[in-house]
Amino acid sequence: MRTILVSTREEMGRWVAKHAAADLISAIEKNGSANLVVATGASQFEVLDSLVQQEGIDWSRVQGFHLDEYVGLADDHPASFCRYLRERFVERVQLSDFHYLNGLGDHAETIRRVGDLIADTRVDVALVGIGENGHLAFNDPPADFETKSPYLVVELDEPCRMQQVGEGWFDSLGDVPTHAMSMSVQQILKAEKIYCSVPDQRKAKAVRDTLEGDINPDVPASILRTHAATNLIIDEAAASKLSDTKLAELERAV
Repeated sequence: MRTILVSTREEMGRWVAKHAAADLISAIEKNGSANLVVATGASQFEVLDSLVQQEGIDWSRVQGFHLDEYVGLADDHPASFCRYLRERFVERVQLSDFHYLNGLGDHAETIRRVGDLIADTRVDVALVGIGENGHLAFNDPPADFETKSPYLVVELDEPCRMQQVGEGWFDSLGDVPTHAMSMSVQQILKAEKIYCSVPDQRKAKAVRDTLEGDINPDVPASILRTHAATNLIIDEAAASKLSDTKLAELERAV
């Protein structure tokens, strides 16, 4: 895993978009199409805004997959990830297809249907983030590192739910759904390239635990260290709790 240090969120967005775009273009040239997993949340604002502006991507040959979504949330709710992706990404490019996880309806059927699709699909690029509790997608600690199921229905822990309140998606803890549909850890690790964007001071402990602790389910994002083609991109604030030794090992974005 490479860890890239940037100065600002805007620089993070540009760096990730530039490299992810190159990977998508390469996949299209090699295979005739590309497949992309797309995350949501505050960490992806600048990433997606920059990605849709990249030149040279034939979006009509790109298929997208949804990383995670709350159970029981309508797609017009302000916190809906379906709404987020539709407004910030899908409606801004002309994809060949995008496979949403609909928060309403039969969630078991939803994860089965989309899971069957992605299980037979080569994933070229996955855009992900890390939660304040170290979660990867909505795989809160202790995460299931073993299941081969592409998607799971998971229970959200209180730190995860409080993060959603802190970011302004919900007014109170009681408003945050208790369960979500999430891509599994093993499915994320199947991606050819992973770009994990982590800005802000509130993620600093999670970044430290991901990089400097043991690889274990109590820090779900630590599993990314086992994936050779993962790029962890952090800003100065997110890096603020790292040891001097680890800081010296980081790559500066160019």
